[in-house]
Amino acid sequence: MTDRLPATPEGIAQAAELLRSGVLIAFPTDTVYGLGCRAGDPMALTRLFEAKRRPPEKLVAMLAASLDQARKLGYATDERAEALAERWWPGPLTLVLGHASDPARPTQGFRVPDHPVALELIRLSGPLATSSANRSAEPEALEADDVLIAFADTDLVAAVVDGGRVPGGVASTVVDLSVVPARLRREGPITREQLAEVIGPVD
Repeated sequence: MTDRLPATPEGIAQAAELLRSGVLIAFPTDTVYGLGCRAGDPMALTRLFEAKRRPPEKLVAMLAASLDQARKLGYATDERAEALAERWWPGPLTLVLGHASDPARPTQGFRVPDHPVALELIRLSGPLATSSANRSAEPEALEADDVLIAFADTDLVAAVVDGGRVPGGVASTVVDLSVVPARLRREGPITREQLAEVIGPVD
């Protein structure tokens, strides 16, 4: 059974403690409810894919509180990443970064969500491997009740932090900074032209 935690300092601290123990937690973001586990926990990530009923070969985004958290995980940042993060984080921009010491390793997308509950949870627990808190191909969760209904038949989701209704919205813009020039992988609220004004040409 999935517990419902209040979006209070105590509730968020309890959620962070659960994440550190290796379980899955759902929480509100600036778009939809997310389902996350701590970065670098392969068993928890396996449970995330199982809960989502999503093929494990698909990548998931990482929600962080800052570029510094991405660097601590071993990912490379440069002046472009610094400039884009300063302009649009927290917000609807995902930066795809390459690994600093092993360029052959897969790239990873990072975003800083513009939601106080999500940011505090990440601050307490560290970066989170995150996907939307719904089963694959099913409607996105905009309220805690949606999460509870979506995962009512599984014990894989330990708790949901109830932060009220979230707005939904357009998926983030995704720009790949592992290459030069940067490559736009998905245009969302932030356009190619806006990106180019900050970092120069974008393929």
